[in-house]
Amino acid sequence: MTRAVKGKLAILGGPKTVTKDPGKMFRWPIVTREDEQAVLDVLRRGAMSGTDITKQFEAEFAQWMGMSFALGYCNGTESLRAAMWACGLGAGDELICPGMTYWASCTAALSLGAAVNFADIEAHSLCIDPKDIEHRIGPRTKAIMVVHYTGYPCDMDPIMAIARKHNVKVIEDVSHAQGSLYKGRKCGTIGDIGAMSMMAGKSFAIGEAGMMVTNERQLFERCVAYGHYERTGAASLYNPVDKSILNVDLNKYAGIPLGGFKHRMNQTCSAMGRVQLKYYEARIAEIQAAMNRFWDLLEGVPGLRAHRPAKDSGSTMGGWYAAHGLYRPEELGGLSCAKFCEAVRAEGVPTHPGANFALHLHPVFHEADIFNMGKPTMISFGQRDVRQGTGSLPVVENTGNSCYSIPWFKHDKPAIIREYANAFRKVAEQADQVPR
Repeated sequence: MTRAVKGKLAILGGPKTVTKDPGKMFRWPIVTREDEQAVLDVLRRGAMSGTDITKQFEAEFAQWMGMSFALGYCNGTESLRAAMWACGLGAGDELICPGMTYWASCTAALSLGAAVNFADIEAHSLCIDPKDIEHRIGPRTKAIMVVHYTGYPCDMDPIMAIARKHNVKVIEDVSHAQGSLYKGRKCGTIGDIGAMSMMAGKSFAIGEAGMMVTNERQLFERCVAYGHYERTGAASLYNPVDKSILNVDLNKYAGIPLGGFKHRMNQTCSAMGRVQLKYYEARIAEIQAAMNRFWDLLEGVPGLRAHRPAKDSGSTMGGWYAAHGLYRPEELGGLSCAKFCEAVRAEGVPTHPGANFALHLHPVFHEADIFNMGKPTMISFGQRDVRQGTGSLPVVENTGNSCYSIPWFKHDKPAIIREYANAFRKVAEQADQVPR
């Protein structure tokens, strides 16, 4: 095979492939004076704990998403917890969730007294496998949590068909995928309710913040009642009375959150969010151009596969949060992903094998007794025992050798992107030279 990138591997003493200064290629979020001024305005009038700016942000975000309701949160974890409760998840119930995701996608279920029934993922998308969902649904299953992993849209059509067949709610965790499209529809708009993180590392980054979106008024009202006491008709020091937001049944709890949680977004975040939203589409368009350029340069390289939807599918990766590639060791003489990544790092590219660890194997979901009941919370409230051991989710458990991190380019600079792509190509095309 002709080697497209010549030269001795850096791990064997050769020159590094990546030599150019990347400049601002990886700096994120993009913060301008407009962001700074918006935050300063909130600080100078002492409005951090108010809701006036947040309500403006919510209205603008809902419009951008094409949804009826949006509700701001102090962080994404709490938006997900509220979505679970709004969907009726409680003691003795079950939540279905992919086995590979960040813990916030599902761990709050335990605080509601519910169990998590983990499903396997698809090898090509790293998202929940629709074929591994239906057999997990039981009489106490209340919701399916889908995670658009690293911006890759889940296969929502079959998931929604299963959910409707069994009268189960679908919660979309959009923390990785603000702006991602599934067959032309925004992720977060397809299930019953969407929730997401907007912390500083995400593609839509505004600080420690979160957002919930839905078209169902009852779900919206339940989320308000659960953690937004200042919106339930009781006057507070910082916020005006809002008597119209809740129906009669829930409004009787005015002034005290049903969940005992305080979910209000800090308005420095919502102020920044309003500014970021104005430019987000243009910024992720450049990210998409850069990331697609990277993968186009690696098309056909043995052992490496792009983690992105087909170009003619109508689906996109949004902001490509925490970008990854797919690895096929059998095409590279069995070279492990760890050894491959070690060689690529020597070429000047930070990369690591795997992704999030397998949650179904973590002791929290096997042993943790959160309520001091003398037995694991996963089985404390009469749930069937859905705990799973090694070997139960084979695709999840193999991700340490089937995927790896790649650079997350924020700007489309062809010369720089080519260097990084060449580092991966150089190692893949000389895999037989990599020390085992």
